[in-house]
Amino acid sequence: MADQSLPDTRTPAGAHDDGVSEDAGAPGRGVSRRRLLGTAGATGLVLGAAGGAVGYAARPAEATPLSSVGASEAMFHGKHQPGIVQGLQARGHLVTFDLATGAGRKGAAALLRRWSDTARRLMAGEAAASVDTDVARDAGPSALTVTFGFGHGFFAKTGLEKRRPVALDPLPDFSSDQLDKARSDGDLWVQIGADDALVAFHALRAIQRDAGSAARLRWQMNGFNRSPGATASPMTARNLMGQIDGTRNPKPGESDFDERIFVPSSGTGAADWMADGSYAVVRRIRMLLDDWEQLSTGEQENVIGRRKADGAPLSGGAETTAMDLEKTDAGGDLVVPVNAHARITRPDQNGGAAMLRRPWSYHDGFDAKGVPDAGLLFVCWQADPLTGFVTVQRKLDRGDALSKYIRHEASGLFAVPGGAAKGEYVGQRLLEG
Repeated sequence: MADQSLPDTRTPAGAHDDGVSEDAGAPGRGVSRRRLLGTAGATGLVLGAAGGAVGYAARPAEATPLSSVGASEAMFHGKHQPGIVQGLQARGHLVTFDLATGAGRKGAAALLRRWSDTARRLMAGEAAASVDTDVARDAGPSALTVTFGFGHGFFAKTGLEKRRPVALDPLPDFSSDQLDKARSDGDLWVQIGADDALVAFHALRAIQRDAGSAARLRWQMNGFNRSPGATASPMTARNLMGQIDGTRNPKPGESDFDERIFVPSSGTGAADWMADGSYAVVRRIRMLLDDWEQLSTGEQENVIGRRKADGAPLSGGAETTAMDLEKTDAGGDLVVPVNAHARITRPDQNGGAAMLRRPWSYHDGFDAKGVPDAGLLFVCWQADPLTGFVTVQRKLDRGDALSKYIRHEASGLFAVPGGAAKGEYVGQRLLEG
């Protein structure tokens, strides 16, 4: 849980919609989901200024558009895949598949072609090309993003071992790991995010259905974040420990952002297909909340190195104030403890190592003892995991105060190629190159 934050680059959708359904295989459906954004008010639902339902009209009211939350649309085609630099979404699904025996390179290409077409359609607020479930028929795009990546085993099964990047070598072992192999790794990784739970579930079902006999599900994890608009102004998210989590995330406007997060466009050699792509490290980190919540607020703040109320460093100032690592109290002790999580994860304490964190919280119920199975689905992006996640995690492994209250239970590393141009599918440069 590194000390970094995310921008929100989503834009409203619908200005280009002609209102005509493009739903293939769905006769009789003359209205697209995007068209419904402009007609929802005709059902009699009256929306408040913030987009929340405040009452029902006794008769059909004048057409009122849905809130901007539902209308937000991310683009499928582009230099980079969606779901990397977009702001945190309210609902997410992480899922991996293993290629079926005999699927090979040809089967993998056909699968990525299907998946890319489905992702493009759903992200635009349209129905899937195959028989659609109608789960999200009356919702907008809701900032849906679908992101695809390849695991280490994908390359052997497709005969492409020589094109597997060195950066995709397995992560080293860490002392805090208690990994469940059944919920780790995988040949194909899919990240789905949206600001509406039904839109996210709809995409998940479509992706699973499209897999057909080419790939079988390996594991699935479900996450959530604060809903956009839940606070009066944008704020850094809080995790399930109640801490503001993500203050020092790299930002796209920074001069070295692309260098740290994306593989160079001029990439050459066996892994030239990764140009403009990124590497995603995925960790299921269980928070030992019963133990954490026994600490006083002051003790929790010393573990993190920041005030719980506003995320400001213990050395003073506001959330974005630079942390003074040398400041001492009246007794001569460091104000920010030497093993505080925020101190250890600072880029200037790790040779400049940085990663773009885009996590999800999760809660999977309780175990037999009534202990909550909850925590963080940690997802971070970097141009090279060895100089990003691995560097920081090795430092945390040697003395992070937070390690007593968390447990790494699942792990994965995935090569996420650059975005698909119009008419292309994700991974085409690898599978047809």
